[in-house]
Amino acid sequence: MNQGHQHKSAGSAPRLLLVTTAIEPSASVSGGRAMLSHLVADALAEILGSRLEVYRIAPQGLRGVRAVASALNGTVDGVDAAVVREVVALMNAKGIERVIFDGSSLGYLCRQVRLQFKDAELLTLFHNCEARFFYGAFRHYKSVRSLGVLMANFVAERMAVRYSHRLICLNHRDGDLLRRLYGRAATDLFPMALRDRFGQCGVSSTEAAPEAYVLFVGGGFYANMAGIVWYARNVAPTVPVKTLVVGMGLDSIKAELQRCSGIEVVGAVDDLSPWYLGARFVVAPIFDGSGMKTKVAEALMYGKRIVGTVEAFTGYEDVIERVGAACRSHSEFAEAVKAEMCREHVAVDPDLRRIYEQRYSFSAARDRLRQILCEAEPPCILGVH
Repeated sequence: MNQGHQHKSAGSAPRLLLVTTAIEPSASVSGGRAMLSHLVADALAEILGSRLEVYRIAPQGLRGVRAVASALNGTVDGVDAAVVREVVALMNAKGIERVIFDGSSLGYLCRQVRLQFKDAELLTLFHNCEARFFYGAFRHYKSVRSLGVLMANFVAERMAVRYSHRLICLNHRDGDLLRRLYGRAATDLFPMALRDRFGQCGVSSTEAAPEAYVLFVGGGFYANMAGIVWYARNVAPTVPVKTLVVGMGLDSIKAELQRCSGIEVVGAVDDLSPWYLGARFVVAPIFDGSGMKTKVAEALMYGKRIVGTVEAFTGYEDVIERVGAACRSHSEFAEAVKAEMCREHVAVDPDLRRIYEQRYSFSAARDRLRQILCEAEPPCILGVH
């Protein structure tokens, strides 16, 4: 077995390898996970310069019962024997001493690297507690396939927890859940962050809709669909403002939503900016999931307040009172919407923008990553290119 080359030359700066499934051009990505993956890669590039290597894995979905069964050893998200060989060869060729795995689904690869490079320092970024995420999907789509996907990701994630030196989670809840499921809690917190697209807005907010509205943004993910159906049935008919629903993959529930008073389904759009800018505020009726909800940070990026569920604000608890309201029932939700409609309307609230910039922006993420890397291997020699 290759024991690796891991011997640092005196005074040399450590090289770091990022292993990620983010392979699309960053300008074309959508979805919170992909956007965060690209942001992490860009932030590491700014921090490390030429000392960063990136290995990109083309993710592969598990299609068919046989494929799911074969993944029960933890080889999910495109990880296979060829990927392991290539990563090992790259680490040997480039003198890699530290690795960040972009997602706990890469746990099998983390295990193989740990076994072959005894002195390498391994960090895993947990976008979710994947076992919890896929358990929610299984409850919604009960099938042999969804059960197999859950089990495969559980195995991979368990390996990530066992073989990583540092466990980086988006919030305290996910870190605590890792402890309860696998016996180790998060070592570091790295909140959700987004590239700032506010300055790119070249469209007048009045182009989105001519009348007052509140906005729901979400694609065809089970928690989004269940949440907006609940809202359409229980909240929208009782509040004095129309709710516009924007997002891809909502065809299966469009007819049901539009039967409810006060709901209009816009569907997929090329640019979210005018819809955010024209909204009075954003609603986030989400009851399930893991990680942090991207649309909360996105609303703050556009200077918009949020009325959401407790789940929607997971990871944002310390700013809830300044940015909106967290609701536990449909009556609380309706009252919060009505209260927000009575507030003086501010198209872009600079205080909310400031919260985004300080906590959930690219620069905030870069500074937090720099801190994590410094703490991971003292003394800190980052910035030496």
